[in-house]
Amino acid sequence: MTDLLATLTRRRLLGDITTGLAGIGLAHLLGQSAAQAATSPWQAGAGLTHFVPKAKRVLQIFCPGAASHLDLWEHKPELDKRSGQPLPGETIVSFQGKNGNLMRSPWPFVQAGQSGKAISSLLPHMARHVDDIAFVHSMTSKTNTHGPGCVHMNTGNVAEGFPSAGAWVSYALGSANDNLPTYVALPDVRGEPPNGKANWSNGFLPARHQAIVMGSHLPIRNLDVPRGIDPATERATRALVQQLNEQDAARHPGESELQARLAAYELAGRMQASAPEVSQLDGETVATHALYGTGDSNELKAAYARNCLLARRLLERGVRYVNLYCASRASGVDGLLNWDAHRTLKADYERHAPIFDQPTAALLTDLRQRGLLDDTLVLWTTEFGRMPTHQAGTSGRDHNPDGFTCWMMGAGVRGGTSFGATDEFGRRAAIEPQTVWDFYATVLHLLGFDHTKLTWYYNGLDRRLTNVHGRVIDQILA
Repeated sequence: MTDLLATLTRRRLLGDITTGLAGIGLAHLLGQSAAQAATSPWQAGAGLTHFVPKAKRVLQIFCPGAASHLDLWEHKPELDKRSGQPLPGETIVSFQGKNGNLMRSPWPFVQAGQSGKAISSLLPHMARHVDDIAFVHSMTSKTNTHGPGCVHMNTGNVAEGFPSAGAWVSYALGSANDNLPTYVALPDVRGEPPNGKANWSNGFLPARHQAIVMGSHLPIRNLDVPRGIDPATERATRALVQQLNEQDAARHPGESELQARLAAYELAGRMQASAPEVSQLDGETVATHALYGTGDSNELKAAYARNCLLARRLLERGVRYVNLYCASRASGVDGLLNWDAHRTLKADYERHAPIFDQPTAALLTDLRQRGLLDDTLVLWTTEFGRMPTHQAGTSGRDHNPDGFTCWMMGAGVRGGTSFGATDEFGRRAAIEPQTVWDFYATVLHLLGFDHTKLTWYYNGLDRRLTNVHGRVIDQILA
């Protein structure tokens, strides 16, 4: 009996030693993995962030033509009171020349929401969302020209050739849906914004980060096998092409322009299954179409409404960044295609505001009802503002880069906030002036990134969306 107990004890001892050694080895390996994870550099494109994000995706609504802060978002009682008088202390010579006297907005501002935010009566549908919006009323730009202004607002640089905000997010986060683009631009049915594709360019980032241009009015490319090509020939051709592509990739390590183009075509092939379903709006309910106004008798409004609905469908299917444009480039006819109301402000905005108001408000409502606003960041942007004076000899307003409004809504944003302000007439940012770089530092922060660390080495410098500037606007964060 004693020998048996001794044997069991020895066996147990040996087993305990083996188990203990295995545990020590496992703990060492786990500790080593944890240490490696803690010290490994952040990897772009893998869905990783610098810290816990509030937002997973971005919807950027852009109104080209410099939508007037004074006639949409920022009420100036002193401008109302002193309309018709000269602007005190300044004679303005702006983009198109000399300016006249102060000019009040043609529309009254009404208080909306529990916050009592004053918003133009031009936007009755958008007024319902003021308690969810954080307005930044003290934005400034580096240019008073539309093309460079749009590019500056979208890329952080006045000159072309730099990556757009959407391209930076595509680079940083990578795809959340392998069958759809990471970044999509939805231009207005009336055409591209000033400076066109530079607004959604990949710049010096790899070509795969440029936006894919879509729209309810744009057809999906047909990539079906042509008639008369038998399956065996098709397979053999694909195999040969793949072999040639692999040889090219071996000769050019890293991503070449050709490889990026090939990746785009492969994505297009996968989109054959996904994109038609995404862009087919017929499956939406009658109530949804009525909410957006997709069947409106004004075809410009209906077309923009369809793009708004398409934007929601893209976002809910994992597209990281959607640029949605309301209006297009100038055509030489004032007010015809965008918000650039130099001569006839009242007539122009009474034509444009209804196109924008209902569909945009419907998109925000739809995102809210579907729970998407919990992790979607919505931006409203324009390239600069308008003057508080009328342009000499007209009833319109000229360009004003010294003070204007942009806003944010959704994930991580403190709704019902009005931050910063222009002076009493709306001429210049007077309280907490903000730059495009500050705006995007805040956007990246909400996406979980330190804007100073999201960089790409190019032409001797570590480039970033915020250039060498930018600070997070903490006052508008929840």
